Amino acid sequence: MSAKNILFLCVANSARSQMAEGIARNLFGDKAVIESAGSIPKGLHPLAIEAMKEIGIDISKQYSKNTDKLPLRFIVKIDYMISLCEEDACPDMASRTAQKLKWVIVDPAIKNDIQSFRDARDKIQASIKEFWAKENLL
Repeated sequence: MSAKNILFLCVANSARSQMAEGIARNLFGDKAVIESAGSIPKGLHPLAIEAMKEIGIDISKQYSKNTDKLPLRFIVKIDYMISLCEEDACPDMASRTAQKLKWVIVDPAIKNDIQSFRDARDKIQASIKEFWAKENLL
């Protein structure tokens, strides 16, 4: 089975999609190519980095990017496009190949406390594990 291309999307690409990218890369290894992007990138949130360190995943080298900054070789082969936000500004991309999923995760930056980031992280991690098992990709 070839590696699946998975794109995680949220508005700022600063917390939810960044945490999803880190968790998915950690879980799937070379079985998937993982990227994240946002419609209004704002930079990686320090509390997202802290929450991820608590579970042994370092996302400090990741960076926020707009969808137009994704590698073309990745964009043309997206298998799954997973939106993590509830906001109207949540990005979307046209794709002939991607299966689009929506997981509503409250933006932890709204409360801006470590517990909100932990809660989002844990919900994202559970959703990714459920998704991967359901799709029989692991």
